[in-house]
Amino acid sequence: MRTAAGASVLAAVHALINARLMRVPPDDPPVCREPVSLLLPVRDEAHRVGPAVRSVLAQRGVPDLEIIVLDDGSTDGTAEVVRDLARGDRRLRVVTGAPPPPGLPGKPHACAQLVERSRGRVLVMVDADVVLAPHAVASAVALLRAHGLDAVSPFPSQLADDVATRLVQPLLQWSWLVFLPLRLAERSPRPSLTAANGQFLVLDAAALDRAGGYRAVAGAVLDDIAVVRAIKRAGGRGAVVDGSALAVCRMYTGWDEVRQGYEKSLWSATGSLPAAAALAAGLAWLFVLPPLAALTGSGAGALGYFAGVAGRVVSARATGGRAWPDSLAHPVSVGALLVLVARSWRARRAGALTWKGRDLAGGT
Repeated sequence: MRTAAGASVLAAVHALINARLMRVPPDDPPVCREPVSLLLPVRDEAHRVGPAVRSVLAQRGVPDLEIIVLDDGSTDGTAEVVRDLARGDRRLRVVTGAPPPPGLPGKPHACAQLVERSRGRVLVMVDADVVLAPHAVASAVALLRAHGLDAVSPFPSQLADDVATRLVQPLLQWSWLVFLPLRLAERSPRPSLTAANGQFLVLDAAALDRAGGYRAVAGAVLDDIAVVRAIKRAGGRGAVVDGSALAVCRMYTGWDEVRQGYEKSLWSATGSLPAAAALAAGLAWLFVLPPLAALTGSGAGALGYFAGVAGRVVSARATGGRAWPDSLAHPVSVGALLVLVARSWRARRAGALTWKGRDLAGGT
């Protein structure tokens, strides 16, 4: 137990170091003088695409901005909603996407079509559940260019206001702040040292082309991580940065949406079943067993528990999340994640993975 507690303390210290080293986009960026394409794939998003479209139309500091929305087989009138919101704004056009080949996930196929229609030297990928601040694009591009990067993932602030999302969503930022050495990850081509979030992803168009574009990751369920890995393999540099002042995202509401959303992808994130089992054992050892031991009077267990809580507090404060009282439930959050990993692998092995009406059994 002492070893687990010590490792938990080191994890919290690493989160603190990362929080201090994490790159932060400028609040008052210079005007962007190069062409930028903002690309938005949508599928059955009529109920929530409005705030996203309004926010992309409100971008400032990017005089040469084109906005392309690709309707990926929606059946709820999403394209009509987008056109109504644009009100004739010539920067925005809506295009109809072709369906993906059977068995492949739809998003990388949609992103590939968007990229092929774009003309920007910088490509900004945005999801329909994301709302950008007016300076978000200019700020993210400024950071990309200032540090000689080829991919920047400004991690949006995650909106979570029910039990399920408050338990699970904060683990997104926490995971890379605790386990990923951010500055080393910028330079290293190793796949394990890559984090990205496709909710808001900024790419150098030439670097993406050298990496083979989204066609090179056509089978990836986690296309965001896959495309940044491809860019790094081709000699580029990528970084995950604080995007909490640039964008907010409400991914899911309630346990059913959380379960369905993570079930489709966690198997891919863990790589293989043995790796998933090892990860689950490691997380349980670090963050679940110490508080259980603390309940029996173990001082080392209490230290491990409070170290886990401290790491969550550091993560929340660095990324615009809620620190208290949610961080106190960190062992429960990790336990919920382990359940989701198990469910995802069970669905994968049963060939029951679907998302938005499409079979993901062939995804890699």
